[in-house]
Amino acid sequence: MLLQREADFITLHIAQHERVLHYVLRRVGDLEVARELTADVFRIAWQKSEDEPTTEVAWLFGVARNVIGNEYRGRRRRRELILKLVEGVRAAAEPAGGDVEAVVAETLGKLKPGHREILMLHFWDKLSTAEMAACLRCTENSVGVRLHRAKRAFAAAMPEQLKAGHTEKAGEHFHGQD
Repeated sequence: MLLQREADFITLHIAQHERVLHYVLRRVGDLEVARELTADVFRIAWQKSEDEPTTEVAWLFGVARNVIGNEYRGRRRRRELILKLVEGVRAAAEPAGGDVEAVVAETLGKLKPGHREILMLHFWDKLSTAEMAACLRCTENSVGVRLHRAKRAFAAAMPEQLKAGHTEKAGEHFHGQD
């Protein structure tokens, strides 16, 4: 029974993968994201194939539509969270009257979400490497590498006037707190 189920699924995957990938790609506009979401569609199809085996592409497109909807909702929540975090940092920096905090917040806003997330977990939330590994569901070594890359990206994105004029104060925020 399992062998037949596997054979049916492989046939489905071969026959419909490209169609589902193109469907997803047209909606998300990013090939890597489309590949990930298409893999999710076929993972769900495999999980459901035990209960309701199907070879209909329309069913796969329905699953894809739900997966894409989840992706859009996740993107929106991440954007809203980033805006809240940046505004919170800016608001917290204003009473101190320092431009450094505002520049730090702006620089954070320019980083990739993964870099921003790990920096904020480490510096704002003060999580240890082990706690970040548990939160991000990866190894401590991976957290160390990610944190190093994020710090490097932050330093590269930082405006020159901050690097030149305020390196000590900026170091208080990101470089000396490992």
